[in-house]
Amino acid sequence: MTRSAGLAIVVIITICCFCSAQTNVLTYHNDNFHSGQNLSETILTPANVNPGTFGKLLVLPTDGKVEAQPLYVSGLTMPNQDVHNVVFVATQHDSVYAFDSESGGAPLWQVSLLGAGETPADTQGCPQVTPEIGVTGTPVIDLKAGDHGTMYAVAMTMDSNGAYHQRLHALDITSGQEEFGGPVDITASFPGNGDGSTAGILQFDPRMYKERAALVLSNGVVYTSWGSHCDFRPYTGWVIGYDQYSLSQSLVYNFTPNGLGGSIWGAGAGPAVDSTGTLFFQLANGTFDPALDMLGFPHSMNYGNSFVKLSGGRSTPSVLDYWTMYDTVRESDADVDLGSGGVMLLPDLIDGNGAVRHLGVGAGKNRSIYVFDRDNMGRFDPNGDSTIYQELPWALADSEFAAPAWFNGTVYFGAIGDYIRAFPVIGAQLSADPPVTTPNTFGYPGTTPAVSANGSTNAILWALETTDPVVLHAYDATNIAVELYNSSQAPGGRDYVGPGVKWIPPTIAEGKVFIPTATGVGVFGLLPIR
Repeated sequence: MTRSAGLAIVVIITICCFCSAQTNVLTYHNDNFHSGQNLSETILTPANVNPGTFGKLLVLPTDGKVEAQPLYVSGLTMPNQDVHNVVFVATQHDSVYAFDSESGGAPLWQVSLLGAGETPADTQGCPQVTPEIGVTGTPVIDLKAGDHGTMYAVAMTMDSNGAYHQRLHALDITSGQEEFGGPVDITASFPGNGDGSTAGILQFDPRMYKERAALVLSNGVVYTSWGSHCDFRPYTGWVIGYDQYSLSQSLVYNFTPNGLGGSIWGAGAGPAVDSTGTLFFQLANGTFDPALDMLGFPHSMNYGNSFVKLSGGRSTPSVLDYWTMYDTVRESDADVDLGSGGVMLLPDLIDGNGAVRHLGVGAGKNRSIYVFDRDNMGRFDPNGDSTIYQELPWALADSEFAAPAWFNGTVYFGAIGDYIRAFPVIGAQLSADPPVTTPNTFGYPGTTPAVSANGSTNAILWALETTDPVVLHAYDATNIAVELYNSSQAPGGRDYVGPGVKWIPPTIAEGKVFIPTATGVGVFGLLPIR
């Protein structure tokens, strides 16, 4: 197959895979694959996104840092029958807002997720999330749940006795009112003799964990995934699922039940989910058992520093497959782990032999990019990494503390201190040729890009430089060496919106770009004609 033919097939398959994309942004990075693309953007184009015609329209002020991705619902009918395009914002002060995305001003509604006598959780002396911890993970919305649509969010709080709580909330998106008997306290136990266990049982301690990862909703289950609080021990790797209507617990799994570590960070990404409801995780450093059973799985069921495929739904979960590198124990011991980056699934691709490939991709702290076969991940081989579908060693300039994006046969990565790099996919393989890069680099923690396009045309790659002030960048997605705009170009600080926050990508919908900051959300779009 020729290079051009391979690219043509990739383009066709990609368009078909995401042809049902909606203007609404209801989950982290747009879909359960975490592709980061909105293919129904008809207003913003490479021709009109420039400092003369595009810039800051308004700022939506909040009572705390916004470290969850803003979500968006178009044409939402509110209780008074007014129709609004609504951006939903959750803060570290445990508040959730619904704003009209066009006019700003007072929120349509605002609710606190604090219980009586409670405050947002303190930092326990940890600098990772400051100065308080409330809603960190990106919520998820189901427009068909409840009478008007429901948002699911996890909030961390502290009561007057100094006890910590993690609660799952289900909020009516037109009013903010709690639904389905919520909120519910997140509790869990799992058999094992791992870190912090008692009498062969692990207990989830809400004080020791934070929900950095985005919530994911699939087949009626809301999945929460947990990173440790500042690596304070004891901790292990938890995923806990809840029925989206009853809020009853439907799934608990621990990835290091007889060890420690293996938590879920993903730079805010959380697990990715395929069309069957199967979950894919990219786990942080932790215990892995080089001693394998007859099927090639870790003998003590510890999966630290691995890509893991987990069965979903309401039945007892199980690891269906996994992959980790040959020197995984050394990398975990040195804190050079996969878990710093977010996992993304790719649409069906055709390889050089004409076979359909179901792939996933991710990178972590060791600068390598890994592409895994979702149907045969490769497991563990102490003699080398040949069991992985594809590895690009040293493909990034530094560690990946972000998540990739996908558009039209290209994967984009933005590692720490690195340029965004665009890797074409040819014959179901990431090209090993030197990638096209942006003209500028991104400091810590790198950047998670996002894409807007009208189908396969007018594609723009968006990225945040999380400095003070935050800088929004826009590039031609078909050639990211061409920068169209950045928010530091406008004279007199016209496009200033405040200091940036870690991890989170911008949200693009219906001609607007929403930028989370430490004090609210900046709204960018085409400037009024004067």
